[in-house]
Amino acid sequence: MAFKFEKLEVWNNAIDFSANIHEVTRSFPQEELYILTSQMKRAADSIALNIAEGSTGQTNPAFRQFLSYAVRSGIELVSCLYIAVKRKLIDEVQFRDLYDEAEQLIKKIQALRNAIH
Repeated sequence: MAFKFEKLEVWNNAIDFSANIHEVTRSFPQEELYILTSQMKRAADSIALNIAEGSTGQTNPAFRQFLSYAVRSGIELVSCLYIAVKRKLIDEVQFRDLYDEAEQLIKKIQALRNAIH
């Protein structure tokens, strides 16, 4: 592994979460392709991308800022989950599983951010 972010557990968790979101959105109807499907995928990808971008060659304050962006993307995704369940694109079980995964990921990102001085 050549890059610092590849060793971060939280980055690996974010990659897994992004893959889970991708799988769930594959079942969304075509009419959602450029709406909620795209929004959810971009938000999920943004979590991992911000962790990676902030960790490499950045100062600690800059890394903290990128981690804040990652948290915001996670919160955006949680809001998307609420929309998806209201539109009946996911069921309550899928919602709860993804919500719990997002919550744990956001908590880990916040803990990392708080540990960096």
